[in-house]
Amino acid sequence: MIDVSDLSKSYGRIEALRGVTFHIRPGEIVGLLGPNAAGKTTILKILTGYLQPDRGAVTVDGLDVLTNTRAVQARIGYLPENAPLYPELSVQAYLMMIAELRQIPETERGNRISEAVYAAGLTEHLARPIGQLSKGFRQRVGLAQAILHKPKLLILDEPTVGLDPTQIVEVRGLIRRLAEHSTVLFSSHILSEVEALCHRAIILINGEVKADARLADLEQTANAVLVLQARTDGVEKALRGLRGARGIEATRTSDGYPAYRVLGQINSDLCPAIFDLARQSQWPVRELRRDVKTLEAVFNQLATTA
Repeated sequence: MIDVSDLSKSYGRIEALRGVTFHIRPGEIVGLLGPNAAGKTTILKILTGYLQPDRGAVTVDGLDVLTNTRAVQARIGYLPENAPLYPELSVQAYLMMIAELRQIPETERGNRISEAVYAAGLTEHLARPIGQLSKGFRQRVGLAQAILHKPKLLILDEPTVGLDPTQIVEVRGLIRRLAEHSTVLFSSHILSEVEALCHRAIILINGEVKADARLADLEQTANAVLVLQARTDGVEKALRGLRGARGIEATRTSDGYPAYRVLGQINSDLCPAIFDLARQSQWPVRELRRDVKTLEAVFNQLATTA
């Protein structure tokens, strides 16, 4: 659905994007995660044809964004962080205006608006001026305009920013429903939003992709941490021989005890095997625990080392 290759963009001397590459398959919900000024919005503007890169290639649904901008935009529903809503217009009048701008045939506009309004949960608010709606409902109006033309791809820039907890839950549910018919790419700097909604997360820091992983794979990958009372010969070599271990990191705890992080493969729980090995080898075990890899842990590690 989306192919981004070696994408770079600078604003004067500031490098916003540096060699960004990723691929998104049809039907995925993908979160573009990163701190503020990481380059997330720049990527979304390039994908939607509102900004040209300095270098690189971008295709959406097989079409080059730079040479087929109008055709690409017809396939995309876009909700920017600050949606261009008109507070004096009613919900219905605003959506009718968007339908005209989208060149939806006049005979289809009524049905398209009804479908978008129903999907966004706005049926009872059609006649209300947008300026009288809560922020959560204004966000729903923004989502309704984004799906009016039945896009193959939804691009959402910080769709829950500024909402209260109840509104966030409502918008999450709406995005999940919309994702049944579209591929979804949304940007966020909020870890919990990506974890709650996404199949996959692309972590962007200082304009570079630092990680790209399916959340299910992160949840299924568990490392083990072994802490000993005292240094013992042969531990690292023995741990490397465990089935399912893909690496060992030898370190020390904050209070000076020797520790080993055993890196596990997907769907592996190394603790039982380590426990048996430690008992057979009579190691002075102080602690043995699972260390499940989470999106938060990955993000914090990357942000700290960036």
